[in-house]
Amino acid sequence: MATILRDLSYRYQWLYDSISNVAALAVGGEKRFRQLPLQGLSISPETRVLDLCCGSGQATQYLVQYSQHVTGLDASPRSIDRAKANVPQADYIEAFAQDIPFDDNTFDLVHTSAALHEMDADTLNRIIWEVFRILKPGGTFTIADFHSPTNPLFWPGLAAFFWIFETETAWNLLQTDLTGLLSAVGFQRCDRTLHAGGSLQVVRAWK
Repeated sequence: MATILRDLSYRYQWLYDSISNVAALAVGGEKRFRQLPLQGLSISPETRVLDLCCGSGQATQYLVQYSQHVTGLDASPRSIDRAKANVPQADYIEAFAQDIPFDDNTFDLVHTSAALHEMDADTLNRIIWEVFRILKPGGTFTIADFHSPTNPLFWPGLAAFFWIFETETAWNLLQTDLTGLLSAVGFQRCDRTLHAGGSLQVVRAWK
């Protein structure tokens, strides 16, 4: 059950950024949160990267530091406009993540962070299939999103955050085996690391 603050946070960028910065303190700050999914990956200037559900470019700004071929995708025209202003080095396209308008085997890397918890089960599965389709063989899908805390001390904070800002889909993600879904689609290897008392998962899957 989200409160009115959820709608306000999407309407006002300063509020969204403030909430994001506070939430990211659990993993060492916003900068570290955005870079966690990229650590250890081999990204060159020629790597073709899709920042899926890019929002206002919070992670895109780091991806363009590695690659000269970054595309941000988001369904919100407001977010796309903000991303273009914030990170003009990338290309952008307005589209739904479950219907990605690119050919098969287009990208070397697909990244998404703090987005999949917004999706219902059917949409989530369709997104995973789409990512698998557009990734080149050997390509990587990297995800950062919520996870059921393994340290009980992190449950009160996560529950309060969900109650104020999230909907039922976020709670459902805590019960979802992302690595299992990825493997079922055809990803050959799936790794997961947990952070912030287990409340954040970073998942990497290779096609």
